[in-house]
Amino acid sequence: MSNQETGKDKYPLLFSEGRLGNLQLKNRIGLAPMTRTSAEENGVPNETMRRYYTRYAKGGFSLLITEGTYPDEKHSQGYLNQPGIANEKHVAGWKEVVQSVHEAGAKIICQLMHAGALSQGNFYNRETIGPSAVQPKGEQLGFYGGEGAYPVPREMSREDIADVVKGFAQAARNAREAGFDGIEIHGANGYVLDQFLTDYTNQRQDEYGGDTEGRVRLLVETVQACREAVGEGFPVGIRISQGKVNDYTHKWAGEERDAETIFSALSEAGLDFIHVTEFNADKPAFKEGGPTLAALAKRHGDLPVVVNGNLNNPEQGESMLQRGEVDVITLGKAALANKDWVSRVAEGRVLEEFEPQRFFVPDAKVKEFEQ
Repeated sequence: MSNQETGKDKYPLLFSEGRLGNLQLKNRIGLAPMTRTSAEENGVPNETMRRYYTRYAKGGFSLLITEGTYPDEKHSQGYLNQPGIANEKHVAGWKEVVQSVHEAGAKIICQLMHAGALSQGNFYNRETIGPSAVQPKGEQLGFYGGEGAYPVPREMSREDIADVVKGFAQAARNAREAGFDGIEIHGANGYVLDQFLTDYTNQRQDEYGGDTEGRVRLLVETVQACREAVGEGFPVGIRISQGKVNDYTHKWAGEERDAETIFSALSEAGLDFIHVTEFNADKPAFKEGGPTLAALAKRHGDLPVVVNGNLNNPEQGESMLQRGEVDVITLGKAALANKDWVSRVAEGRVLEEFEPQRFFVPDAKVKEFEQ
């Protein structure tokens, strides 16, 4: 028996074929979306990005999810040199990336991200917007060029909300035109959709605020608009988390009741998958001994579940797959350290440890971070 057979034999579910909607995957191992800020100033993807994604495709990953990509030329951009998918130049740049990834044997999904109140660098606009005029916690991310406290955002009007939904829908069409295999709506990590979902950042008194049913409304409407924009056959997912880039330890106040409300509402909105991310995805979401957030998504969502969060060893992912909690795992830090993580595990080769200093280089053009 060869080394390659040994690796695949040891982790049979990780190396089995998977499916997200109409998307057939050769294994169940994907690349997590990671902010990199290496596009051109105007958001056009470039050769650096083409090489970056193609390396993972060549390294055996079946699915790549792009870094957060801004959907409109208004308030959505979060970081300078972040890529966009808001205009024809963006689409043309992404076509080169997508074609290269496909030629290397992987599928690629575009993650659509509106930063909202956490925007700290916008080519088009200096104003920030959010569900309510609440100053975000923490400080701007220095390794993405931010400095000091976040400004207080302007509370979004109904027109602003409609614009955000329209922006996501048009970006979904643009992603399909660019040749992507699907989209992932970024509803996690403290960005605008998560700002609506979060109790302390959403103090609205209208139908987009109040209880959890009200706060999840914008996420549901965004999913519905994207589904209508791209039609039934094109995979649409959403990313959900509790923690945020500016508030890592946040937990939903209603715990499992909130999880049921959120995942049930999203599963009925027209999604093909839910991508959950936690700091440690294989640990209980709330109380010790309780279910993981992925298990709750599976229980209440009735959809394929993608999971991310420090699943650095193949044993962890295999175990979650065996328990039936998830369908696909995505890797961030472990993938940064091992662009060929999948091939290494399949062949029984040693995995490199993640060393942050290799990636967080002051004033570097290319920075990589698990989003």
